[in-house]
Amino acid sequence: MVSLVTQLPAEGVPSEADIDSWLQALSARRPEKEIERLRRAIAQARRAHRGQVLVDGMDRLLALLHTADTLDRLKLDTDTLVAAILSELPGEAGYDPEQLRRDYGEGVLRMVEQVSRIRELSASTAQEVKEDIEKLRRLVLDLATDVRSILVLLAKRLRLMRQLKHTPPEFQRRIAMETRRVHSPLANRLGVWQLKWELEDLCLRYLEPEVYKDLASRLEGKRSEREAFIRDVVERLQALCREHGIEAEIMGRPKHIHSIWNKMRQKDLDFDQVYDVRAVRVLVDSVSRCYEVLGMAHGLWRPIPGEFDDYIAHPKPNGYQSLHTAVIGDDGRPLEIQVRTRRMHELAERGVAAHWRYKENDQADAELERRVAWMRSWLEQQQEEGGAAAGSAVQDDEFEARRIYVLTPNSKVIELPNGATPIDFAYAIHTDVGHRCRGAKVDGRIVPLSRPLRSGERVEILTTREGGPSRDWLNPQNGYVVTSRARNRIRLWFKHQDHEQHVHMGRSALEREFHRLGLPRPDLEKLAQRFHFGQVEDFLAAIGIGEVSAIQAANSQLESRPRDKALEADQAISERVRRRRPAPREAAGAVVVEGVGDLMTHMARCCKPVPPDPIVGYITRGRGITIHRRDCRVVQKMDAENRSRLVDAVWSQAQADSRFVVDIQLLAQDRKGLLRDVTSVFANAEISVLGVSSQSDRRAERASMRITVEVGDMEELARAMGQLAQIPDVIDVRRQVS
Repeated sequence: MVSLVTQLPAEGVPSEADIDSWLQALSARRPEKEIERLRRAIAQARRAHRGQVLVDGMDRLLALLHTADTLDRLKLDTDTLVAAILSELPGEAGYDPEQLRRDYGEGVLRMVEQVSRIRELSASTAQEVKEDIEKLRRLVLDLATDVRSILVLLAKRLRLMRQLKHTPPEFQRRIAMETRRVHSPLANRLGVWQLKWELEDLCLRYLEPEVYKDLASRLEGKRSEREAFIRDVVERLQALCREHGIEAEIMGRPKHIHSIWNKMRQKDLDFDQVYDVRAVRVLVDSVSRCYEVLGMAHGLWRPIPGEFDDYIAHPKPNGYQSLHTAVIGDDGRPLEIQVRTRRMHELAERGVAAHWRYKENDQADAELERRVAWMRSWLEQQQEEGGAAAGSAVQDDEFEARRIYVLTPNSKVIELPNGATPIDFAYAIHTDVGHRCRGAKVDGRIVPLSRPLRSGERVEILTTREGGPSRDWLNPQNGYVVTSRARNRIRLWFKHQDHEQHVHMGRSALEREFHRLGLPRPDLEKLAQRFHFGQVEDFLAAIGIGEVSAIQAANSQLESRPRDKALEADQAISERVRRRRPAPREAAGAVVVEGVGDLMTHMARCCKPVPPDPIVGYITRGRGITIHRRDCRVVQKMDAENRSRLVDAVWSQAQADSRFVVDIQLLAQDRKGLLRDVTSVFANAEISVLGVSSQSDRRAERASMRITVEVGDMEELARAMGQLAQIPDVIDVRRQVS
């Protein structure tokens, strides 16, 4: 337990003599240069807070010095003490963060800002729901990129709890409840036992006053008897250790009223049945000595079966190490003995071996555990280096949160995935709020609905009385929605709207996409069956609602054609050709022509067919067979004589290495760098560009491009066109056909 300060007064305004006395005590373990930094910080805090008194009646400057003294007893670096003294400057007139950075450094400014922000958020805790409190704890850990900020926060809370007796009863209970829910679990998770036990005992004092008084009186009533017993145990163990040449430090273990009460409550025990009411702790230099002392203790007193725990050979999941045993004392009552090395004791007391999962019976969160583990390792590094550890801020790339915690205007904590937007937040609050969302304020400033939120921000949703979500919110390219909850609620809203309107919208969207890719009109019945819809109208309505995208339908058409009708025709024609001629030639491996072999085939320049376009062959005079799309305008306008020269043709299955020429028409807002952005898409996709024709309309500031490329099939073309459509300022992209 952190003892009360001795160099500072308990009340009143601290005098220069009080401050000099305190700094003189600190100078025994801190260099003079650091003492001067503390002196400057105290002078600045005195000017800023002159005459200010806190709710518990303590002078504000004196309260800040008490906080810094607690942190000094935790052996924290001077930057942390300076930050504690200056932690209440934000909000004061004339506060200048840049000046603070110049005077004391980036680390002190970061801690001051974080402590101010965390205190503001944690002070608003009033929820009774355990899950809400857990979110607030996680929010505090998420905001504190420097672990020392939380330690300053905990030291400030401990100072308030020590003075709580000077406040009204209602305030006492509210602050104690808040401390039990937020601050004590944080101290537990960081393993700062010196703060944790005192906070818990003080909480019990104000939340369960009768229980506290009863246990305190029981402990006090048997104090002389217990102390005499402990002295005898310590002397006997000390004598044995000297006899075996073991240097040991043996002491009575502190009795924490909250721990005794919690054990009695959980195990339904009487006060006399709690083993660690009477307890000693033995500190030695090595692990082997731990087991020697344990053996000697078991030789002196009879062990209680089932009450031995070897946390050295089998550390707790959080790293805590010690030997715990319970024996029957000479008076027939239980005695607990803990044996550990001095190193283990220091780590346990200062926070590295915290066992919050064991105590709170809570499910672990991997990311949270990783952050807390880093905080504990920082405390351990402090012990080894005796000062500030380099890089005390959590590295953003290492600890990029998978979850964020934002607040409603009423300070309720909402948990969302990283990257969530105000729309996700609105639907997390209530479906109706999401539907009527038209804008958002973050920390009082209006922001775009697609802006990713960050932990600690306070979000207010601006709504209309009526209306519904925008269909643009479902477009992943716009970045409006991240959570599946929001996306499902939006889709459900559209599904409940006018069915006929959805059918019309779906039909239009499907036709636009097929036209954009230059695909023939689809067989809607087969397409609906492919997506497991019994009726075409239901399929089109699903596209209109957004359950199925038009792009999915088009890609499905591309995938299915070679496997169904085209494949059947290919197999049938190939079989007839095989019977007629010994080895028909397949036009560079790309096309099979019915009844015609050993003839050159080439793609028509008018329509430039690409698999899996339906095709037909035209027997030319002296130039082999020209392959056209079946819906090519040239073919459609042929007279009867030319139509007699048409032959059936299908794409061959052996066309993996074939390339096909295609024209793409692109319309965009004219700007510098547009052509570079367009060609980079083809370069990244390793698609050959055969030609580019560009025209600019300076009045309309529009640019029109016709790009001729070589692709392997329609899927490769569709991917490239999709990437072109995502280029900034591009208005329309489509395949150019005759």
